[in-house]
Amino acid sequence: MGTQRDAHRQRSRDHTTRGHAHPAALGSPRPPPQRLTPPPPTGRPHASPPHRPTRAHPRNSHDEHALPCQTSADYRTNGSLSWPEQWNWGIISDVWERVDFTQKLVNSIQISLGVVLIAVVFALFNAYAIGIGRVRRRTAFLVFFLGVNVLPQEGLVYPIYYLFKEMGLYDGKLGYTILVGITYSAFGTYLLSSVFSSFPRELVEAASMDGAGRWTILWRIVLPMSWPTLSVMCVFFFVWSWNEFLYPLVLLISNDNQTVPLGLSVMQGQYTSDPTAMSAAALLGVIPMIAFFLLFQRSLTRGLTAGAVK
Repeated sequence: MGTQRDAHRQRSRDHTTRGHAHPAALGSPRPPPQRLTPPPPTGRPHASPPHRPTRAHPRNSHDEHALPCQTSADYRTNGSLSWPEQWNWGIISDVWERVDFTQKLVNSIQISLGVVLIAVVFALFNAYAIGIGRVRRRTAFLVFFLGVNVLPQEGLVYPIYYLFKEMGLYDGKLGYTILVGITYSAFGTYLLSSVFSSFPRELVEAASMDGAGRWTILWRIVLPMSWPTLSVMCVFFFVWSWNEFLYPLVLLISNDNQTVPLGLSVMQGQYTSDPTAMSAAALLGVIPMIAFFLLFQRSLTRGLTAGAVK
């Protein structure tokens, strides 16, 4: 009897557990919820949002400039605008030897003087024929010379490079001087033609009646009266030739033929630079220009004011 009663109780308990009772009702803890993971992508991967570049802070223009005689330690400590605590005059001699500035200076003076001579002579002859000689198709010639002035150097580098290679003028000061002189003569022709077009015709006619030829009129009448304008052209051509960089960079590759701007460019590398040495090199490059202006300032002033007062 007791055995049957125990078996009945056991069957009732099993039936309640299987069919009607919840695990929480029996006092068992609720299992933690499981996080469902998404299925792996089968198509095109989802593109991540584009990275927004951070805006760089503007670079201070004084960070790469220093006084020519400032030491590197003073520049790093006090900056470029502070007065040097110790003058370093030896850096100028170091830069002079490092760049071989003597050879670069001689090359620049020779090339600039040669350019001035060639450009002024060609411009004088062309302008005399166009402005005073009154050649035919004068306007077409002026348009041609004006077009030569507006052509960019970048568009002429490749043809000139191959031309110099074929003619054997590559890496030579003579060919480079002739090229730059002829190029500058186009501007000189355009400038002098406008000046000679207003030249007093009475003087030319009087000289012709006295038996003066064209060469005599040019050298004894036109040239002395045009000297103020020619002096201004000489100053312009000398400064332009001194500051040329692209043509000598392509056509003058040897160290013995390079000019001052090319020599100063080696002071700064792609990843390194010495601001104090660069400032000293810039000082050495600008001193000849200052001396040139002081030497010819009277001729320059006379040429600029020649046509201001009748």
